[in-house]
Amino acid sequence: MKNALASLQRKLAQKKYDAILISQPENRQYLSGYTAHDSSITESSGYLLILKKGSPLLLTDSRFQLQAEKECPAFEVVIYKKGMLNLLEKLAASFKIKRLAFESEYFLFSQALELQKICKNKGITPVPSKDLIEKLRVQKNHDELSKIRRSVTLNEKVFQKVFKGLKPGVSEIDIALRIEAMMRKYGAERPSFETIVASGPNGALPHAVPSRRKIRTGEPIVIDMGLVLDGLCSDMTRTVVLGPSDAFTRNIFKIVRQAQLKALQTIKAGVQCCAVDKAARNIIKKKGYGDNFGHGLGHGVGYAVHEAPSLSPRSRKKLKAGMVVTVEPGIYIPDWGGVRLENMAVVQNNGIELLNHDDTFLNFADS
Repeated sequence: MKNALASLQRKLAQKKYDAILISQPENRQYLSGYTAHDSSITESSGYLLILKKGSPLLLTDSRFQLQAEKECPAFEVVIYKKGMLNLLEKLAASFKIKRLAFESEYFLFSQALELQKICKNKGITPVPSKDLIEKLRVQKNHDELSKIRRSVTLNEKVFQKVFKGLKPGVSEIDIALRIEAMMRKYGAERPSFETIVASGPNGALPHAVPSRRKIRTGEPIVIDMGLVLDGLCSDMTRTVVLGPSDAFTRNIFKIVRQAQLKALQTIKAGVQCCAVDKAARNIIKKKGYGDNFGHGLGHGVGYAVHEAPSLSPRSRKKLKAGMVVTVEPGIYIPDWGGVRLENMAVVQNNGIELLNHDDTFLNFADS
């Protein structure tokens, strides 16, 4: 946290910003350790005001005062009673802020207009900013990697417990609820996203919402799940079959697994993100299913379950050691279903550290 703050303050000095207002929840937690959640897009649990020089501030209301003071001892907690922007106006005058950066991708347009009015009245220049903190977050340090490993391990433990209890006739939504309840039972803070359970033809929807459809013998069941532990996320997809599977299903499994392995073998520092995607996509294309793999191969994982880098056909950015990525090729066939396999890996100079150890899917991919 200290190193991240120091790096950010150096960036502020380089860009000639006097301060930056942080509103994005994951950036807020990354810099301060503050874990309070925003209840909606219009209601924030707090903001960080990071000065170019001097102690950082956490701005919040009385509901979160005790939590903020406990979690963020390095920050001065300042309570607003008439709204954040009213307080910000006073703080800007007090600290002689003339160039104030704000996160343009996470600031409501209505708030930006109000901020613009305040700045105009006080002779302050508001500066839209993008990716300043995200670029610091993209390479994980030793402590963050340790927490991500534990998050992945717990996620796999939950999956294995639930998988052993799966039986035909149970609904998708009941399985999803069981997964999320077990996450909390074993110590997770929360799911890192809404759990996906998609059986049979529902598996053709990559982001299917669990329904009351009951799972059946012999059909592929896609389970995409992740959790948050110590503030860091995990993300894993397994496709399973209860009972015997037919030759067509086993062939789709094998193609997806081959694509995943090829991508994992391609990853190392210095490789372009699009090259990793291409390695997997080419295998699926050669097998005649190129049109059935529509999404990008993977994404970064950290304080947010979806963050940089993006393993997509469009991204020419190069991977760096310490990045954590998912590798999740899939084939989705309307009226039949889908198969997706997703593992997480840490990018290293000469390859990867594979974070997942659950090999349940090998029963279907290698059979």
